Amino acid sequence: MDDETAEIELLQQNLNKTRQISKRMTTILDSFETRIAKLEKSILPLYTASQILNRRRQNIDRTLEKIEDLTTSQQDLAADEKFIMKGPQNGQIGAYKDALERLNTNIAFNAVDLDVKATARLVETGAKKLTQMYTKVVAEGSSGAGSDYMVSSFPSSLLPTLTPVVAFLRTLPVPATHPSHPAAPVILKTLQEAQKGYADMRGNWSVKCLEGPGKRLITRADSNDPLETGREFKEWVELMIGTADDEYKLLIELSPLSSQAAIAAAFGTLMTPILKLFGTVLTQLTTLIKKTLQKYNFLALSAYDGLLTLQPLWDELLSRRAPETSGDKNEPREGLQSLRAICLRSFPEFLADVKLGGLAKGSDTSTKLADFATQTVSYLERIPTVQSAVESALLALGDGNWKMGEGVQVGKGAKDDEDGNIIEHFIHDIITTAISSLTTISRTARRPVFGSVFLLNNIHYLRENLLVNPRDAAVGDLISKPTSDALNSAYRTAKAGYFDANFSPLMQAITDSPQDKNKAAAKEKFTRFFDLLDEVVERHRMAKVLEDDDEGRALLGDEVVMLIVPSFQRFTQKQKDKEFSKNPQKYIKRTADDVEGQLKSLFR
Repeated sequence: MDDETAEIELLQQNLNKTRQISKRMTTILDSFETRIAKLEKSILPLYTASQILNRRRQNIDRTLEKIEDLTTSQQDLAADEKFIMKGPQNGQIGAYKDALERLNTNIAFNAVDLDVKATARLVETGAKKLTQMYTKVVAEGSSGAGSDYMVSSFPSSLLPTLTPVVAFLRTLPVPATHPSHPAAPVILKTLQEAQKGYADMRGNWSVKCLEGPGKRLITRADSNDPLETGREFKEWVELMIGTADDEYKLLIELSPLSSQAAIAAAFGTLMTPILKLFGTVLTQLTTLIKKTLQKYNFLALSAYDGLLTLQPLWDELLSRRAPETSGDKNEPREGLQSLRAICLRSFPEFLADVKLGGLAKGSDTSTKLADFATQTVSYLERIPTVQSAVESALLALGDGNWKMGEGVQVGKGAKDDEDGNIIEHFIHDIITTAISSLTTISRTARRPVFGSVFLLNNIHYLRENLLVNPRDAAVGDLISKPTSDALNSAYRTAKAGYFDANFSPLMQAITDSPQDKNKAAAKEKFTRFFDLLDEVVERHRMAKVLEDDDEGRALLGDEVVMLIVPSFQRFTQKQKDKEFSKNPQKYIKRTADDVEGQLKSLFR
C-alpha cells in the first residue's frame, strides 16, 4: 500500500513538472509568433519595393532592346530607302508594309531633325508608290473591250491584290490621326487624289457599261411600241440606279479614305458622269417625243410613270453625295418635270386632234373607220397601263383644262376631284368629242346614205371596243356612267339614222296611202320597191356595214329583216287579194323569202 502511494506521489510530481514545461513552451512559442509577425511586418515593404524594382528593370531592358532595334533600323535606312523607292511588287506587300511601319516608328522615336525629314520624305514616297499600285489595279478592273452587254462590277480576281493595299492605305498617317507626323498632309493629299481617281474611273466605267443599252433604247424607239420603249427606259434607269448603288457599296469597301465625308465627296464625283449619261438619254428621248407627240404620247407617259415610280430610289441614292458636289440639284427630278410638261401638253393636243378629225375630207362614199376613231380606241386602251402617271399629270393640269380653245386656260391649277375620277372626266371628253367629230363628218363630208353607214360603223367600233367588249377590262372600269350613256345614245341614234337612210324608202314604197286606190299605184309601188331594194343591195356592196363584227352584223341583219319582210308580206298579200294585176309575177319579182335572203346577204 505504501509503495502504491509513493508511486502516485511520484506520478503527480512528474505531472506537475510536465505542466510547468508546457507552460514555458507555450510562452516561448507565443514569443516566437510575436517576433515573426513583427519580422513579416518589417520585411513586407522591402518585398513590395523589390517587385517594383524588378518591373522597372524589365521595362528598362525592353526599352534598351527597342532602342537597339531602332538603332539597327536607323542603320538599315539606306536599304529600306532602296526597297521603298522600287515600289511594292506582287507578293511583297507585307514586306513593303513592314518597311513603311519601321520608318514611321523611326519618326516617332528619333529626335534628329534631319533624319526625321528624310524619313518623312521616304514615307511620302512609299505612300505614293502604294497609291500608284492602287490606281493601277483599279484601272485594270475598270476597263475592257467594248460590248453591248457589259457589267460594271469589280472583277473578283483583283480583290485579293487590292484589298490588302486598301487596308494598309487606311493606316497611313494623316492629320486627323497623326497631327504631328511631318508627312501626314502630303499623304492625305495623295490619298484624296487616289480616291478621286478611283471615283472618276468607276464612274466612267459605269457609263461605258450603261451607254450601250441607252443608245439601243433610243435607236429602237422609232420602231418599237411606245409603251414597250417606256418600259425599257424604266428598266434601264433601274439598272443605272442598281449600278450606282453597287458602286457606292464598292466605294465603301475600296476607298483609301474611309471617313463618311470623304466617301460622300468621292460618290459625288462618281455619280457625275452617270447623271450626265442619264440626262443625255432623257434629252434624246424627249426630243424624239416632241417631234411627233401624237405618235409618242404614251412613250412620254410610260417614261414618266417609270421615273415617278423610281424617284424615291433616286432621292435616297443622291442623298449620299456630298453637298459641295451636288448643291441643290436633283437631275432625275428635273428630268421628271420635263417629262411631266410633255405629258401635260399631250392631253389637250390629243383632244384637239380628235376635234380636228371632224374637218377631215375624203371620199363621199367612204364608210371605213376614221383614223381618229381607231386612234381614240388605241389611246384609251393604253391608259390603264400607265394609269398612275395619267392621273398624276391630269391632276397637275387641272380638271377640264385639257379643253384648249374652249374658254379654258391651261395652268390655272388643279381642282379637287370631288365628283369622280379625273381620268373618267378626261375619257368622257375624248369620247364625246369623237362622237361629235364623227357626226360632223357623216353630215358634211358624206352622202346621206353613206354617211349613215359611216357613222354606224364608227360609233359601233367605239362602243364595242370601249364599252361592250373591251380588250382590257380595266378600260371598261374607267368608263363612267355618263360616258356609257353617251356612247349608247350615239349608237342608237346612228342605227336609227342608218335604218332611216337605207330602209325607210323601202318601207315607204310599200306603205298604203288613201290616194293610192287604183291598180296602177300598186304596180308602181312594187316596181319602186324592187328598184330601191336593188339600190340598197348595190350600195351595200360598196358600203360594208360592221365589217369586223360578224355577230353584230348578223344581229343588225335580223333587225332589218324584221322591219322589211313582214311589211312586204302583208303588202303583197293585200295586193294579191285585190287582184291588182292579171300577171302579178311581172311586178312581184321576188317572194318574201327571196327578199329575206337578199336582205340577209347584205350582212354576211
